[in-house]
Amino acid sequence: MATSKLMLDYIYDHEATLAERVYLTQPLGDGLVADFTWGQVLEQSRRMATYLQAQGFEPGSRISILSKNCAHFFMAEIAIWMAGYTTVAIFPTETAETVRYVLEHSGASLLFVGKLDTWEQQVPGVPAGLPCIAFPLAPKTSLKTWDSVMADNKPMPGRPKRNAKDLAMIIYTSGSTGQPKGVMHSFERVTKASEGMMHDMKSRIGQDTENRVMSYLPLAHVFERAWIECTSMVDGKTHVFFAETLDTFVKDLNRARPTSFISVPRLWLKFQQGVFAKMPPKKIDRLLRIPIAGKLVGKKILKGLGLDAALLAGSGSAPIPAELINWYRRLGLNLVEGYAMTEDFAYSHNSTPEINAPGCVGVPLEGVLVRLSEEGEILIKSPGQMVGYYKRPDLDAEVFTEDGYFRTGDRGERRADGLLKITGRVKELFKTSKGKYVSPAPIENKINAHPLVEMSMVSGVGQVSAYALLVLAEDIRPKLNDPAVRKDVEKQLTELLHEVNRDLADYEQLRMFVVAAEPWSIESGLLTPTMKIRRNRIEASVEKNLDTFYASKGAVYWA
Repeated sequence: MATSKLMLDYIYDHEATLAERVYLTQPLGDGLVADFTWGQVLEQSRRMATYLQAQGFEPGSRISILSKNCAHFFMAEIAIWMAGYTTVAIFPTETAETVRYVLEHSGASLLFVGKLDTWEQQVPGVPAGLPCIAFPLAPKTSLKTWDSVMADNKPMPGRPKRNAKDLAMIIYTSGSTGQPKGVMHSFERVTKASEGMMHDMKSRIGQDTENRVMSYLPLAHVFERAWIECTSMVDGKTHVFFAETLDTFVKDLNRARPTSFISVPRLWLKFQQGVFAKMPPKKIDRLLRIPIAGKLVGKKILKGLGLDAALLAGSGSAPIPAELINWYRRLGLNLVEGYAMTEDFAYSHNSTPEINAPGCVGVPLEGVLVRLSEEGEILIKSPGQMVGYYKRPDLDAEVFTEDGYFRTGDRGERRADGLLKITGRVKELFKTSKGKYVSPAPIENKINAHPLVEMSMVSGVGQVSAYALLVLAEDIRPKLNDPAVRKDVEKQLTELLHEVNRDLADYEQLRMFVVAAEPWSIESGLLTPTMKIRRNRIEASVEKNLDTFYASKGAVYWA
């Protein structure tokens, strides 16, 4: 994985040798799409780079992007790099408060505003006087437009260089455990990690296979930024498709027919629940057991999801139930789980065709070193390792060992074949009043495997025993006004509680299930922009009723 080229070098080479090749496909609405070749992408990026450099910002200045995924996000990032600056992307669903925090903490000199659903609520977070440029698909504003910059500026010539140690980007974490932290990544490490990812992906789908991918997970998050954007920039022959809206997602996915596809556990679960809403799980299970019919049924389900051409599918960002991986594999989808963090630029572990097991997150990728501390914490040294936290040298001192390993905060176990299993978060461990530690993640995975459950969270700090909060599956929630349905759901949940407890030590066993009154969402502040649960806020939402629930004898309660 020795790197002689940096990210911009790859991009310039693609411009020279693949100028006519379509790189990005962007839906425009009303069934229209726009294709952008490598030549067209660089033409626009070069014009924007000329404009940015003319503003006189200091070298390395931070330029921010607040946008959903779109072709102009890629173009803007290339322009920022060419002009000598550093990208700071903000999750498109963030509140005005967090938008302001990131812009001010990073010292952003300019903001690109793109596709957004809640721009009017976010505007107050933009500091007065901060220059802004609106992407073509941005909400209607009075801001300077991308197209006007294209018309008024000539393309920046040549192959502007960046140094290996220059900062390519600062990625702000989604804040599941508090204030977002700015993770700094240099061109050298971003490039090394992206080369490793592309090598790993090509080894699975074939060197000569045309790689088609869908970009829809937030580009402000490291998972999408690394495995979709940056790997495509290294590869050059990857065709990136974008989604228009949530309502058109399946249509967009069928347009792309991706050969490789990544997602997060919650979305893999929602895809499954969408299938179950059309055909009962028991019927699907029965059909899949029939050798010939099973293959046809699996292919039909995958075609309906737009994944019938996928040679590789990945899940990351959070633990996924082993049962869910097995279900997709029975359909014929090669779904594997990986493990990485913002701090290693999403380059850490992945399952291989030879070494994999549902419930494990894979083996170290090329160049990655891993060991466990005496407490069982996973320590990682990756080619994609961050430079450090922006303006937080105090945190750097906390998270790195003396010999340069990053303390992940995750607890794990390693098998003899190298497979890593995550057993929970060090900081998520909690004690019941019995003085015993409970690790929530493994228990949540058992619960989440049930078709009635969309999400769960195990808690019980200081209580006599643990309990679990549940969000029921989307297709079940509207039917709960029917007393018969509600009674049946309660019966199934009671059975699930007993089933889960059978496999747990006595001090881990759950006292009860508490069903959330409303689904957890990013908008309500109970999920991060990457759909991870915000434990403290969810716990607070039911705290006032807990004593009553614990004093009663039931197994299932409705919050």
